[in-house]
Amino acid sequence: MSTIKSMSVGEGDLFYIRHNSDNFTIIDCNLLGERDDEIIAEIKEQSKEKSISRFISTHPDEDHYAGIEKLDKKVPISNFYVVKNKAKKDPETKSFKHYCQLRDSEKSFFIEKGCKRKWMNIKDEERGAAGISILWPDTENKFFKEALYECNAGESYNNVSAVIRYSLEGGATVMWLGDLETEFMDNVADSINLTKTTIVFAAHHGRKSGKIPDSWLKKLDPQIIVIGEAPSRHLNYYTGYEKITQNMAGDITMDLDDDKVHFYSSNPGYSHKSLTDEGQSKFPNYIGSITVETEYTLED
Repeated sequence: MSTIKSMSVGEGDLFYIRHNSDNFTIIDCNLLGERDDEIIAEIKEQSKEKSISRFISTHPDEDHYAGIEKLDKKVPISNFYVVKNKAKKDPETKSFKHYCQLRDSEKSFFIEKGCKRKWMNIKDEERGAAGISILWPDTENKFFKEALYECNAGESYNNVSAVIRYSLEGGATVMWLGDLETEFMDNVADSINLTKTTIVFAAHHGRKSGKIPDSWLKKLDPQIIVIGEAPSRHLNYYTGYEKITQNMAGDITMDLDDDKVHFYSSNPGYSHKSLTDEGQSKFPNYIGSITVETEYTLED
């Protein structure tokens, strides 16, 4: 059993995974609001019994690392996973400077397609793996090289985003796409190994600019698409797919239990008519469950 939580942090991202092993993972952060102390305290509490923790940065855009210095002060980041870059910003914020310090320190581990790392996706006799695979970037791909050039020139950062896949053995698979843009995803569709995935967090918070193209969706065949926070007029609602919208749900907690995923919302008024009521009560405000469609997974 493991738990994934997508925090409601405005128009940005912050996720954590409390793994079914001695691992804890944070993916991105956007700590610029009144809830910062509450969120950091929760992360500290949820991670305290885990010996291995990591922060994965999908890409160097402010709404994906804002407040990282506050998080690092209260929950020290000892393993910083990041796509190798030399991003420039003008002006440089306090959070960007701290991001760069972590990126350029001995704490960093550069992620790319197929990379291996002990306890991220390699287990040993000491502890199990976290079940995390990095599907992208392919650092030799011409489209990625163009995106990295724009990033390093301080022009655009979205398309250097990592694609991260989490797999629970015998259970759900979950995917993060950072802020990849639609045209870029189409361009690299034949260069990335996409397979059926239970839950997909929509790229670019669900904005139309990051609509996951059909070339990806046909392979991913997601059971649930989670649409992040942004003004409704900017969102794509993925007609024909089941989805949960963070604008309405608030914090979304996913309890991965064998071949089930039980969903909870921080908004007590939120409901979801397509989920199955299995009477769960592990967390407040249960909204329903899904049974994972069969897929063979290797990790965790």
